[in-house]
Amino acid sequence: MMVTRAVQPLLPLCQRLLPIRLAGLSLALLKATALELAILAGHLLLYPSGIVQERHSGPLPPPRDTTTLPTEAKPPVMLLHGFIDNRSVFVLLRRNLTQHGRQHIESLNYSPLTCDIRTAAQLLGRHIEELCERTGQQQVDVVGHSLGGLIARYYVQRLGGDLHVRTLVTLGTPHSGTRVAPLANAHPIVRQMRPGSELIEELREPAPGCRTHFVSFWSDLDPLMDPLETACIDHPDLLAQNVRVSGIGHLALPVHPAVAAGIRQALDLEQPAATAAHTDGLTVA
Repeated sequence: MMVTRAVQPLLPLCQRLLPIRLAGLSLALLKATALELAILAGHLLLYPSGIVQERHSGPLPPPRDTTTLPTEAKPPVMLLHGFIDNRSVFVLLRRNLTQHGRQHIESLNYSPLTCDIRTAAQLLGRHIEELCERTGQQQVDVVGHSLGGLIARYYVQRLGGDLHVRTLVTLGTPHSGTRVAPLANAHPIVRQMRPGSELIEELREPAPGCRTHFVSFWSDLDPLMDPLETACIDHPDLLAQNVRVSGIGHLALPVHPAVAAGIRQALDLEQPAATAAHTDGLTVA
């Protein structure tokens, strides 16, 4: 899974003024920071539109007197946002998936007052089971950004959710815990996302026979992941693919079109038969 773009014309000038590695890193940081600020401004404008939980409705059946060709229906997609956020973060990703054939996409808002990942995972499980019943599908695909990915993983790995989740894609999720912003420890859910927390240790426990395919996108410029590799899934019992994204930050992961293309590829990929974690790369800037 590799997407590349042409080298920017200003890069040779930067390399003459600064050491090569420092110039490349400084330019990448500058571009990523500018993009993060632009995305944050846009998201603040869209945030009010995502506060209310979306209304769910099942697909309409075809009229009885019509004949339709048999097609392989793709699983519904459930989108799960991150900490102190809502479903509006997925506006662009949702449009992208819809334009490429995903007919049933839903977003779940969990309360910003949620103080326990386990409770949020139970809520997610009820919504996924209801979505399966409403659409007549046995499984769904899930895309979780940041904390949303950790909630979804807990549901899959610890609450039997692998029965209902075919593929789980996580975007900038602290799978091994993150040390960033120590002053935020006052919030219980932040403490659960720390390395060595009881919840993180639960996710390290054996998970034999887990049927879900995991794909974790992690960015080498994500300021919320400390260390950066915490956004990778490293578990011997999980079928996992880690995709390193170069050139963007945390907020851009659910927004950037190149990442959206990688997500589509992950969701359309036939699940491998053998358990084997591997890595790949995605260069977007």
